[in-house]
Amino acid sequence: MFEGQPKGLYALALANTGERFGYYTMLAVFALFLRANYGLSPAMAGTIYSSFLMLVYFFPLIGGFLADRLGFGKMVTTGIIVMFLGYLLLSIPLGGDTLALVVMLGALLLIGFGTGLFKGNLQVMVGDLYNDAQYSAKRDSGFSIFYMAINIGALFAPTAAIKIKEYAENVLGYSGNDAYHFSFAVACASLVVSIIIYYAFRSTFRHTEGAVRAKAAEGDSKTVELSATETKERIIALCLVFAVVIFFWMAFHQNGLSLTYFADEFTANTSSGLESMAFDVWNLVLVIFIVYAGFSLFQSKSTQAKAISAAVIVGALGVLVYKYYNLTGEISIAAPIFQQFNPFYVVALTPVSMAIFSSLAAKGKEPSAPRKIAYGMIVAAIAYGIMAIASVGLPMPQMNDNGEGIHVADVTPNLLIGTYLILTFGELLLSPMGISFVSKVAPPKYKGMMMGGWFVATALGNQLVVVGGLLWGKVPLWACWSVFLGVCLIAAIFMFAVMKRLEAVAK
Repeated sequence: MFEGQPKGLYALALANTGERFGYYTMLAVFALFLRANYGLSPAMAGTIYSSFLMLVYFFPLIGGFLADRLGFGKMVTTGIIVMFLGYLLLSIPLGGDTLALVVMLGALLLIGFGTGLFKGNLQVMVGDLYNDAQYSAKRDSGFSIFYMAINIGALFAPTAAIKIKEYAENVLGYSGNDAYHFSFAVACASLVVSIIIYYAFRSTFRHTEGAVRAKAAEGDSKTVELSATETKERIIALCLVFAVVIFFWMAFHQNGLSLTYFADEFTANTSSGLESMAFDVWNLVLVIFIVYAGFSLFQSKSTQAKAISAAVIVGALGVLVYKYYNLTGEISIAAPIFQQFNPFYVVALTPVSMAIFSSLAAKGKEPSAPRKIAYGMIVAAIAYGIMAIASVGLPMPQMNDNGEGIHVADVTPNLLIGTYLILTFGELLLSPMGISFVSKVAPPKYKGMMMGGWFVATALGNQLVVVGGLLWGKVPLWACWSVFLGVCLIAAIFMFAVMKRLEAVAK
């Protein structure tokens, strides 16, 4: 899995991990913060939430346009600085008046623009590592590893957000609303870590930092010129994919909005026994160790490596068994904690998915990237189908005078845990493969802009996330989930309709 990858992959992946940890720590509590601090309705909080997500994924188009001319490395560094300023503003507790709201919106604009300069261009640099012939066959697996690293940061984010907020409330004595800002401050520290990693290992990827157009002007032999017809065909194919993924992100990013509302208002807020162990992030880390050590046990060639892998498995299992037999009573469940399951599944299942596709590739049966994307849409539809069926008969959402949701039901937490598992299967089929497809198919002179196009599609999907907030409390829950079921199925059908054209370009 990790063999034969360029060294620069790990440096760029770790730099991205730090940034994503801060971003997801902030995002884990953001929707609840908007309702609690400003007294906003679910729809208005959803509008701000989805608009912020839209900005985060729209600005990479501008970032890519600038990077094609000024250089990817410059934009990545500038992006980290701009993001830092945004998170710094967001971490200042100013209360819930109009001025505080304006400052918060300004902070979101800075974070969105900084992310736009950073995120897409970093991924273009990852893709350019595989332009070297010795690494070209490793492109898909490289992006899977990169995507896994993103989710390592996201895995710890919900726990960090909750624990830091509780510390600010219970130890430092801050009010509930002001305590949220301590969760946001984590992002500032994580960005410092990211920039240190970036510059400490810059030598491993420095050759990818320059502007593509500048290289072409200098006569770089690695910059391939395409005919106008081929360039047009590639751009059309990418736009078709972009049109489909809009609806995946519309459904998937309900994890921070309507699915978090569901966790807060309809899901049991206590847990006991084996189920309760799933809400301790360190237990999830032990499971990840078991998965990776298991693969190492079967793939390692030396006896020593196999022995170490076996020891890790036995040790991790021993700790889990010990913790299980020492469980006492119930634990409290905070709604944001459910957001740890998606990144956990990504990290734990990435080697599984890579092993499956490697086996299929060896037999000449691996699906193409466009076909994987279509399958991902179907899987996402299944997840919302389960939510729709499970929600039949549940009451309508309710809220108090301050706009906060009222807990009205105690649905088993296993429903959301299972839903996130299925959504993650869809994500693993769609997201890393989509990014890899863009880096492979994009015309060389427009790599930054086309990667930006991927993020614009994500941005449009994120803006449509607001649909979850607009439907919340207006229609029965089963109808709310059925909307996302429907758009995912329609997108999958469209994808299969244009499959031949996409696969022709991908060859």
